[in-house]
Amino acid sequence: MIGNLIALLILLAIVVLFGYLAKRSWGTKRGALLKWVGVILSGLLTLVFLLVFVAALIGFLKTTIPASNPVSNIKVQSTPEQLARGETLAQLCSGCHSPEAKPPLIGGKENFAQIPNGPNLGTVYSPNLTPAGEMKDWTDGEIIRAIREGVHKNGRPLIVMPTTSFSNMSDSDVQALVAYLRSQPATKHAPQNDLNSNSVNLLAFLFLAGGVFETSVQPPITQPIPDPPTGVNVQRGKYLATVLACQDCHGKTFTGGNPSGFAPVGPNIVALTTNWSDADFIKLMRTGTDPADNMVSENMPWTDYTKFSDDELKSILMFLKSLPKEAPKQ
Repeated sequence: MIGNLIALLILLAIVVLFGYLAKRSWGTKRGALLKWVGVILSGLLTLVFLLVFVAALIGFLKTTIPASNPVSNIKVQSTPEQLARGETLAQLCSGCHSPEAKPPLIGGKENFAQIPNGPNLGTVYSPNLTPAGEMKDWTDGEIIRAIREGVHKNGRPLIVMPTTSFSNMSDSDVQALVAYLRSQPATKHAPQNDLNSNSVNLLAFLFLAGGVFETSVQPPITQPIPDPPTGVNVQRGKYLATVLACQDCHGKTFTGGNPSGFAPVGPNIVALTTNWSDADFIKLMRTGTDPADNMVSENMPWTDYTKFSDDELKSILMFLKSLPKEAPKQ
């Protein structure tokens, strides 16, 4: 925080400096050519740095202004059924929140603010989600708000949380996940895996202002979110494909990812699975191999889905087969 404020103040000082030089150039008596060169050059630099300062300030405010999302006073009642369901859902968290991609969720080792083959936007490590982490002091309602709405206990926006997907998580599922997180052994990890240690830099503020990416904050959830129907059906498949964040890599219509995004570019899984049987799809999600026994890309997090039931996986395939094979024309 202090470093970012200093960077903003330096930018503002540069704006003031070039503005002062433009004013001095306007009043110079050393000839028209020198006057106009100084005015134009200083004026342009003043404008450029002013725009950068305003954009950086907008991005800074996006990450610091507390969200207005209220916190529910719910108290999760842990049951064996909830813990089992929560363990299944916790697999979705393990890819980011565990160095071994499996519980306990002691925090990840990847800096998500370091863009592969690109710039560094700061320091964003996934936090320790065991009772040894800071969430031991959070209420159940605060944890649920963080999972589904991307808001920290203190109200500030979280970053790099898949809340566009998790905001669709049903009430019973998110409560099961909280119950499981509470049940993990308290396991310490590196100090970097603390939500309060994460911070982004000036370049990230510019990206935020330009809409290149956003914080994880979602609108407040004010109505109950029921579970989808049980059994094998399209509604259940749609719910699971959404909560599992399949669209992040495979696109909003599941017909291929966006090359300009931050997520890996997944293939058109609607066309890919057209002729697949339930057994083919279950095999992929259990073993990471397709019907031809080819190993899928390492970017495919199939290990996150091994605990989901056969009916759930069949429902996802049924949902995919209900969709158009090609993306809608713009």
